[in-house]
Amino acid sequence: MGWDQKPAKPEALPGLLDQAEAALKQDRFFDAYNLLSDACNTYAMTFDPPLLSRMVGVMKARPGEFLDMLAEEEPNHDLKVLGRIYKLKGETLAGLGSTNAALMLYQAAERALPETCKEEREDATAKRRRVEQKLQEAPALKTPVTVLTGFLGSGKTTLLNRILHGHSNKRIAVIENEFGEVGVDNALVEDVRKDQENIVEMNNGCICCTVRGDLIAALKKLLKQARDRAKPLDFIIIETTGLADPAPVAQTFFADSFVQKYTRLDGIVTLVDAKHITAHLDEQKPEGVENEAVEQIAFADRVLLNKCDLVDENTLEQVEKRIRSINRKVEIQRTTKSEVEFSFILGINAFDLDKTLEADVSFLDDSTEHQHDSRISSVGIDLAGQVDICKLDEWINEVLKEKGTDIFRAKGVLAVRDRAEKFVFQAVHMQFASAPQAKWEDGEERRCKMVFIGRDLDREFLIAGFMKCYEACEEACRDAPLFEPKQGASGLR
Repeated sequence: MGWDQKPAKPEALPGLLDQAEAALKQDRFFDAYNLLSDACNTYAMTFDPPLLSRMVGVMKARPGEFLDMLAEEEPNHDLKVLGRIYKLKGETLAGLGSTNAALMLYQAAERALPETCKEEREDATAKRRRVEQKLQEAPALKTPVTVLTGFLGSGKTTLLNRILHGHSNKRIAVIENEFGEVGVDNALVEDVRKDQENIVEMNNGCICCTVRGDLIAALKKLLKQARDRAKPLDFIIIETTGLADPAPVAQTFFADSFVQKYTRLDGIVTLVDAKHITAHLDEQKPEGVENEAVEQIAFADRVLLNKCDLVDENTLEQVEKRIRSINRKVEIQRTTKSEVEFSFILGINAFDLDKTLEADVSFLDDSTEHQHDSRISSVGIDLAGQVDICKLDEWINEVLKEKGTDIFRAKGVLAVRDRAEKFVFQAVHMQFASAPQAKWEDGEERRCKMVFIGRDLDREFLIAGFMKCYEACEEACRDAPLFEPKQGASGLR
């Protein structure tokens, strides 16, 4: 037997428990949870020989079963410290809203604490009864938050625009996160409401790892803004990057006491590109790098199998089987251009912390970071001036034909010479679509913003090619070729 991690020495246990108690007094439940997770690992070192990590997992996830095993195999082991750990974990999970798990831990604490710890046992009993009472009461009103995720080009922004159009009478706040140095998605979210202060753009990193603090700050800003105006929000919608792992995003709702108190994670909605998802699921990643497409499906409460018009029935059935192999119980709905009944994705009360912890006891552990594939990068372009539509059409066709396999996503809002409208371009691999958007305002600077996201991108090649599109066409321009939909122009946003 042996311990396959490096926990603190047993003498560190009292300090860890004191720190956890201090965190609980300040309502820092997420911090307390991780301190108590460390305490469990350290408690494992009090056995001779130390417990293997598998047994530590039982101690954390199935306390009743662990106490049964101790009663049979280690009847003389001191359970006082374990009882205290369980009681504090019960308080932590009750604070985070995981009432079923809290109830289980309080029951284990009552069982583990010896009769000499009468006061602590009575405290555990009292808190257990409060949790039982809470289970019978209606949940407190909190702002529901929906996370829209899905691999690059699966149709998230199209769905977001449908939600905003379909709920124009609702107060909906939006948090946009982009993977790339130039933000484009904010321009693609159609201006269907007057209050643009309720749209927050985050394009300085991936929401699942480097900018979690910014996500918490954005949520606090929106909630406090709504409170100050006495206009409570009906929904908050977070659109992640196409490379985000949704698990750390979900974890955010339990990592900050203010966010945990005033919001609830309503559900994680994953969009799946029926045409391209199989290739992304099958992609071999470097060691230690997660496959984001797999994680997005695994953590979904709802899946929209999108772009069904681009594939045949047999392909759809095979894709659904792949989805079920990753997430057996998830509800799936087939869609085209992200068109769906809103009742399937909003106000669904689908995210359940108790069930999540049952499936993944390490969900709340803050010890791992999402690692992106270093081969995947973005190339952003943000330049003043107007491009020639003929040169642009020729260049885009050439780029996607030669590099389309490695270009997971391309999107842009462009200024086209002799055109009054902004020009929206979107591509997923070798499929692309384009269309005019709103007109440029009087006095508004005409600029071209474009971003490519993909594998092993050649920055110099892409920027140099785009710069040539600023040159005037030597021939009379054809009739706006890019305004005609290209192959598979379905739901690219």
